[in-house]
Amino acid sequence: MSKSSSHLTIKDIAKLSGVSKSTVSRVINHDPMVKEATRNKVNAIIEQYQFTPSKSARAMRGYGNKVIGIIVTRLESMSENQAVSSMLPIFYQHGYDPIIMESQFNVEKVEEHLAMLKDKQADGVVVFAFTGLDKGVLSFWQNKSVVIARSFPNHMCVCYDDIGAVTHLLEHLYHQQKQRNIAFIGIEQQDQTTGALRYQAYLDFCQLHQITPNACLGNLSYLSGYHLAQTVIKSSPSAIVCATETLALGLHKYLHEKQLNNTIVASIGQSELLRFLFPQTLSVELGFDKAGTYTAHELLRMLTDEVELKTVTIPCQLAVNK
Repeated sequence: MSKSSSHLTIKDIAKLSGVSKSTVSRVINHDPMVKEATRNKVNAIIEQYQFTPSKSARAMRGYGNKVIGIIVTRLESMSENQAVSSMLPIFYQHGYDPIIMESQFNVEKVEEHLAMLKDKQADGVVVFAFTGLDKGVLSFWQNKSVVIARSFPNHMCVCYDDIGAVTHLLEHLYHQQKQRNIAFIGIEQQDQTTGALRYQAYLDFCQLHQITPNACLGNLSYLSGYHLAQTVIKSSPSAIVCATETLALGLHKYLHEKQLNNTIVASIGQSELLRFLFPQTLSVELGFDKAGTYTAHELLRMLTDEVELKTVTIPCQLAVNK
């Protein structure tokens, strides 16, 4: 190497050691998660070249010693909050400072946030994906990021079982509760997961069991759930499946105002608010907290070792109300 030992950087040490830059950083910071063999190899190179890390390098980040960026779509999203809440204790435990940012379903905002995190030398990122977000945006972070809610080739992704969740609810309503007039309120199909996949699962079930579809699609808000209820209720359904817990809250408000207390409400996802206000809601747990825990552990593993980049689907299950 042409550089003198006094001018070596962490990048140079990483190249000489045959590991990533983040691994060298973790060895320097005495991260206990680094494998002993890897630690010994890096330390040997550091000793051989008498490398001394710049005292100002980490301070220049401005956010502490170790940083992980978390880009959510909406700060008020109950499902994403559940996932983030389960991540934070794990990151804190391992000495990372999380930075939480909001994309508002805007690709340009994601690009801006990622550029800032790159500039601040963040160690890794978690991105809650949405329709329209391309994997190319994440190319720099391919080996130090986890994508939630969508599957990208050659990336570590954590997805929810959208089709299975709808099917679980419909099978329970149809087989256990003997419901035959089941409506659906959901999200416009431009949204590939919460929208298109969940709506198609409803249509497929209706076709299989010869049920006349009664569905209405809108946006992801309480008000949308309230207004969509006015349309589907015209056919007097005995049960209504909601694509999200947010829509379910809006539906409940409408049914309460119209005193339609015998209509069964079923929801994909169950927030603490929905469970508190309407404990009778039939719901499927998508495993938001499990997704957050899995994401945190996988990202930490990625930052210390080579891992297989794959898509993992979190299993869903019917919620048991107590």
